[in-house]
Amino acid sequence: MAADSSDTLQAYAAAAGSYDERTDRFMVFRRRIVDALDVGRGDVVVDVGCGTGLCLPLLQERIGAEGVIFAVDESVTMLDIARARAEQLGWSNVTFILAPAAEVELPVEPDAAFFCAVHDILRCPDSVRNVLSQLPPGAHVASGGGKWATPSLILLNACVAALHRPYVRSFEGFGRPWSVLAPYLQDLQITEMAFGTGYVATGRVPD
Repeated sequence: MAADSSDTLQAYAAAAGSYDERTDRFMVFRRRIVDALDVGRGDVVVDVGCGTGLCLPLLQERIGAEGVIFAVDESVTMLDIARARAEQLGWSNVTFILAPAAEVELPVEPDAAFFCAVHDILRCPDSVRNVLSQLPPGAHVASGGGKWATPSLILLNACVAALHRPYVRSFEGFGRPWSVLAPYLQDLQITEMAFGTGYVATGRVPD
């Protein structure tokens, strides 16, 4: 989750209780983004804009109890739900950090960074720069979420707008959400899905 205004933070707080239920059908897409992240047992991952922690179980499957997750979000309400999820499942390897992505300071260098359905963060140069500046050379990055389909698919894009409007502050760059991230990565690969209304982008921090 990302925001630059108190209005957006308030909107996320109001939606937090129903967020999991409203977005549950997109779990298959979350898994595709996690599966694209090049991590394994014992790795350290930063989940940027973790929201209610819906991707945490998927990341746990990849890194195991030996790994570490830094779950970052600037919404207190969202982070509280994510923390409760971790406590309920008995995870002791998740560190929750309340901070905007543009200001977060990570305790150690992660092996990878993960951005799932955080369009506003990915369109904020300060956020992208801050997170990636704390990754070591060769660290893997995966991002994914919604995007505009081909402009000719007007009705489909109207549905996309309605779906994402509660969670996106601005649709600026929604045609190529990864474009701010791209200059910071090498070996960038983009895979579109769901008739072009979703994507997964992967790459590495240059050596």
